[in-house]
Amino acid sequence: MLRVAVIGSGPSGCYTAQSLVQQDSEVLVDVLDRLPCPYGLVRYGVAPDHEKIKSLQNNLRTVLEHERVRFFGGVQVGPGGVPATRLRELYHAVVYCVGAATDRRLGIPGEDLPGSWSATEFVSWYSAHPDSAPERFLLGARSAVVIGVGNVAVDVTRMLARGPAELSPTDMPQAALTSLAASRVTQIHMVGRRGASQARFTTKELRELGALPDTEVAVDPEELALDPGYLDPSGLPAAQRRNVEVLRGWAEAPAKGAPRRIRVRFFLRPVELLADAGRVGAVRFERTAPDGRGGVRGTGRFEDIEAQLVLRSVGYRGVPLEGLPFDPATGTVPHQAGRVLRDGVISPGEYVAGWIKRGPTGVIGTNRPCAKETVTSLLEDAPVLVHEELPGDPLTALRAEGIEPVEWAGWQAIERAEAELGASLGRGVVKLPDWESLLSAARSDAS
Repeated sequence: MLRVAVIGSGPSGCYTAQSLVQQDSEVLVDVLDRLPCPYGLVRYGVAPDHEKIKSLQNNLRTVLEHERVRFFGGVQVGPGGVPATRLRELYHAVVYCVGAATDRRLGIPGEDLPGSWSATEFVSWYSAHPDSAPERFLLGARSAVVIGVGNVAVDVTRMLARGPAELSPTDMPQAALTSLAASRVTQIHMVGRRGASQARFTTKELRELGALPDTEVAVDPEELALDPGYLDPSGLPAAQRRNVEVLRGWAEAPAKGAPRRIRVRFFLRPVELLADAGRVGAVRFERTAPDGRGGVRGTGRFEDIEAQLVLRSVGYRGVPLEGLPFDPATGTVPHQAGRVLRDGVISPGEYVAGWIKRGPTGVIGTNRPCAKETVTSLLEDAPVLVHEELPGDPLTALRAEGIEPVEWAGWQAIERAEAELGASLGRGVVKLPDWESLLSAARSDAS
């Protein structure tokens, strides 16, 4: 009987577990996660006001409740936890689905000034990630600059412009809700270094900005006109063409004088964050122009945009995992159809799926075929792998080594505690925001 450990319980990990139990009627799968809660970026990356996308948790729940799948939360793999070599002793195969755990940096002067953050840190804060520090992101901020024009940039821009009436029904932690409700930010600039036709956001996300109460969206028609794709959108793919049409509509609309204003800017490249009284006070951008090869070139002209809050959203990046090979150029683990490669040679019983396999690309659904490819490779290897002698139930071995995982009943206890917290606050479900409260709730199922 094949025993497999899947490391990571986000979409990639859950789709891997699902594919395993669907294709092998006897396989036993343990899904291990560093956090006591499952679902990965669906729980901690999807914006609280995107209820439809967050409902994907129900699909992932079905996988984790399968009779041949177990969830082990709160289990660290690597330094301070279970070494990769020990996992290979406990399981016939291990599939790493750990995503891309850090954000890309701008690499410009002033990036580390107080008030400058990655969008990832901001998202973790309002999504109640237990590693998120209780930072005061909005302290003294009146104007914000979001650097990037992808869906995460749109998400954080939208959250900055949301009012308490729209945020209160979400599962946002109470401290973040209180802070956002008291926010004095009225100007938000979302800035890209290239043109509108090369922006990475989806039209559905983009349109949401125009539907925010008490908020207007402004676009500079001259910046749009710099984009060759804007002048002749007929040659653009349908998704980019729709984006350009939405932006054109905003550029042509008269100002409404709304209390909050979102400005979508293009052809501006950040070159420095400028300090004011020891904190970020503005971002200096260089005007760019198309270089005729799909990129941009600097023009030597600069513009400063005032901002007491700067959020960079320029992509994610994988980080090395102790005990596994790593390609720093791509931020991924070298592999062949999901099989881990060590010095170009297949490493028996070790596999990858998701962003750590292919890089931070695609949407949530992209993880499904990615996981299936890896599982196909694993099951092809299974006849050789199952001949390895295992010491028995991995859970028994983990407990003997002082590791007490949060099992599914513990996660259900966390869900009950979050429902009770919400009810006490006159809201719906409200997330527990820190390790202590999560683990306390999880352990309550044993009492």
